[in-house]
This record gives sequence, structure tokens and C-alpha cells, in this order.
Amino acid sequence: MDIEKEIEAIRERNERVEVDKAWELSWMRRLFIAAITYIAVGIWLWTIDDTYPWLKALIPAVAYIISTLSIPLLKSLWLRRK
Repeated sequence: MDIEKEIEAIRERNERVEVDKAWELSWMRRLFIAAITYIAVGIWLWTIDDTYPWLKALIPAVAYIISTLSIPLLKSLWLRRK
């Protein structure tokens, strides 16, 4: 009986890990972080009275999205070397 409980606990853990991994790779998460970054930088630039704050706030938000797109490529290159 203990073995069955342990197997069930492992299955539940694996399911949680898979869901967490899916969240980490999801577009919803990426877009949410980019949006929060855009808003925070835009507010900061607007507060310090910079020129074109909302246009300039796009730079870090877009850079974040680009960086997340490059991660799978970098991972595959890294795995080839291992």
C-alpha cells in the first residue's frame, strides 16, 4: 500500500511540475511581464518628464519578448555542445 501512495505522490508531483513548466513557457506569462514592464517604465519616464515616454517604454518590453524568443535557440545550441 505504501508503494501505491508513493507512486501517486510522484504522479501528482510530476503533474505540478508539468503545469509549472507550461506556465513558464506560456505566451500569457510573457505578455503579462512585457505589459507590466511597459507600464512601469512608461510611468517612470512620464514622471521624470522625459520626451515620448510611452514610445520609449516599448524598448525594454520588446527586448524582454525578444530575449524569451531566443532562449529555446540558445538552449538547443547549448544542448548540442553537451
